[in-house]
Amino acid sequence: MFTQIIYGILIPFIGTTAGSACVFFLRREPHFLVQRSLTGFAAGVMTAASVWSLLIPAMEQSAAMGRLSFIPAAVGFALGILFLLILDQVIPHQHMNSDTPEGHRSTLGKNTMLLLAVTLHNIPEGMAVGVVYAGLASGGANIAAASALALSLGIAIQNFPEGAIISMPLRSSGMGKGKAFLLGTLSGAVEPVAAVLTVLLSGFVVPVLPYR
Repeated sequence: MFTQIIYGILIPFIGTTAGSACVFFLRREPHFLVQRSLTGFAAGVMTAASVWSLLIPAMEQSAAMGRLSFIPAAVGFALGILFLLILDQVIPHQHMNSDTPEGHRSTLGKNTMLLLAVTLHNIPEGMAVGVVYAGLASGGANIAAASALALSLGIAIQNFPEGAIISMPLRSSGMGKGKAFLLGTLSGAVEPVAAVLTVLLSGFVVPVLPYR
């Protein structure tokens, strides 16, 4: 079980690393239509993984509540949105193809702000993986190993274009391939850290999982 959890936590990070490695194989940034398509694909994968590996199992776990079985999942969903909004306001960042910085005022450069934007969204993704594997480790009947793995793979697929979106613009701006790859990889490093912290705090997480 321990090995399974470690692999599950590292898979999303591998996706980011693989995407960042595009600087070694591509001479320039992909066409903007390709970037848009990859971003849309990543969004679809993440939405599907969230529904099938998180929301549906959460409602199944609280099935004893009958018609109110959706409440624990809905409350957790709302709290997750609130958490991300707070991070969005606190952490200085700038989204791709945007000239307007967001979050706390900062004098950081555009590339750094772009890196922080991706890092910002990797924190809750890592926590999601950690929660699922914490539930799996505790013997949650409605959390299957296949579902946990599917979530990890889904996030890894989503992280691939995110890694490329970080490393390729850095390379185009004149940065060396090695450094661009390293920074792209580091943007995803927060994900396994967040997942590990969540698993370690499973003693607090598991009791709030919807009715094991």
